[in-house]
Amino acid sequence: MEDLSVKSLFLSTFTAAVVFVSTSFSLQAASRDYISIVGSSTVYPFATVVAERFGRASSYAVPKIESTGSGGGLKLFCAGVGTDTPDITNASRRIKSSEVSLCQKNGVKEIVEVKIGYDGIAFANSKKAKQLDLSIKDIYLALAKVVPDEKGQLIENPYQSWNEVNTALPNMRIEVLGPPPTSGTRDAFVELVMEKGCSEFPAIAALESTNPDKFKAACQGLREDGVFIEAGENDNLIVQKLDVNPDAFGIFGYSFLDQNSDKVQGSKIGGVLPSFDTIGDGSYPVSRSLYFYVKKAHIGVVPGLKAYVAEFTSEDAIGEEGYLTDRGLIPLAPNEWQTVRADAESMKNNVN
Repeated sequence: MEDLSVKSLFLSTFTAAVVFVSTSFSLQAASRDYISIVGSSTVYPFATVVAERFGRASSYAVPKIESTGSGGGLKLFCAGVGTDTPDITNASRRIKSSEVSLCQKNGVKEIVEVKIGYDGIAFANSKKAKQLDLSIKDIYLALAKVVPDEKGQLIENPYQSWNEVNTALPNMRIEVLGPPPTSGTRDAFVELVMEKGCSEFPAIAALESTNPDKFKAACQGLREDGVFIEAGENDNLIVQKLDVNPDAFGIFGYSFLDQNSDKVQGSKIGGVLPSFDTIGDGSYPVSRSLYFYVKKAHIGVVPGLKAYVAEFTSEDAIGEEGYLTDRGLIPLAPNEWQTVRADAESMKNNVN
């Protein structure tokens, strides 16, 4: 009898423990009834439009979206699996191999990459000021932390006005408001402008193979002497500051330029203005792809997640005549959109 009592006690304790664990898991799974999205400030306005439409047209809650920057968003996204972590992160650049490794280390094994379209990076100023025509080399010389002197030796950047960089430019103090290191726009700007600009100097370009660390310092470092000012992840704030200060320039995505065309204008880069057409056909030299990433383990756990992805990748949203093109998104080619749509519908694990 004593053995039976002990056994019964053990079984009831075990059953209670199982019920507790199951209940805890269910509570964790049901602890959030909305989609959590973080990431790029550039993708943020597009995602917000989709989220609002999704909330109105479906029975699901409107997703909660935070603008943390691409790097900041991927760090949060890769922190682990569970409803205390984001379901989606927006990115204005492709996920890095180091971020994929971080995700895998923390149990985020299956990630769905969704490319939504293209965007250009504008180098803009107030419409109250003169519109400039700059080269990639001009911008590099204006903003690099170190630049080559007449002998090709790297020195701290001495340039204070645009005409010192290029005599064809106005005698105007260099002042540029730009994104912080956590921003995908910053990453893309460094790659598409700073690295290309410094590579126009043969002595620096040679460093890429002979001294990669020195090449990185020369080509990726931005000034810290007050000429380049980190303005945070709020691109609207940069637009407001440019409107107040006509002598300053700002770096942000084309969509913000498009939405604020009454206040700011894009500089020509190599003679080409940023526009819907020039970004779409590749003639504008500072353009990039936009993405969001989905945590596959959260499908079926967080209500509406798959339906939200379906809405974002629909032809109505990101097709050639989609409603996001009205907000400045440059659409994918039809065949590319079809591939993106198919991968999103099947939740294909396409990040390795």
